[in-house]
Amino acid sequence: MESPVKAKSILGITFSNHFKLKRYCAILEIKKIYHSCFLVESDDALLVFDYWRDPAGLLHQAIASTRKQLYFFVSHFHQDHYNPEILEWPASSDKPHRLLVSYDTVRRRRVPKERLAAVMRPGHPYEDSLIEVHPFRSSDIGVSVGVTVKSSGATLFHAGDLNNWYFADSPDEHLKVSPQQMEALYLSILREIKQVYPRFDHVMFPVDPRLGSEMMRGPRQWQDSIPTAHFHPMHQWEEGFNV
Repeated sequence: MESPVKAKSILGITFSNHFKLKRYCAILEIKKIYHSCFLVESDDALLVFDYWRDPAGLLHQAIASTRKQLYFFVSHFHQDHYNPEILEWPASSDKPHRLLVSYDTVRRRRVPKERLAAVMRPGHPYEDSLIEVHPFRSSDIGVSVGVTVKSSGATLFHAGDLNNWYFADSPDEHLKVSPQQMEALYLSILREIKQVYPRFDHVMFPVDPRLGSEMMRGPRQWQDSIPTAHFHPMHQWEEGFNV
């Protein structure tokens, strides 16, 4: 396994924006595109999670130069996790894009079901010749998703908006439940995930500065519950942007 590029450790959790994982002579490369969007490249596929913006053009460049099967995942309908541009992205005739979109996005954004490989719902797995996908609940909206890349056996997890949204300082402003109820929900979802995936090679997970002093609470609980080789932070905000 190659060493992570630009990696740093915070409270024992290793963070990086760019990894290459070598296993069984297969290569898995992960790049953070922007906010909560990641590009995962295997020997035979490109997996794009929660595309919103591509300010450096990295995603467009990768897609334009590949002949691999392309997958788009959408965890939920929030504007910072879904861009309808994915429905219009040019595809080759022999390898049409495969879109896996959460049930709430289909409903709220009126995404045509006939364009999709799958409507993601918790407990409804998807599988084809290249990947195996298990959607799980979220502590906010939509789904979180686990993926096994068959060419390497590598396991991935994209949290979407799954987190312990423990706004201890201002719960009424952010939560419809108490921080304690939020934490109980979050931990119950982690138990469900661990039943399917006892460990992960790569996890893409919110480390949101709006949580203030509790920003690392959810990530630490994840690491305590599900062993994870590499933890990729996401959901950082531009100054002045509000959801």
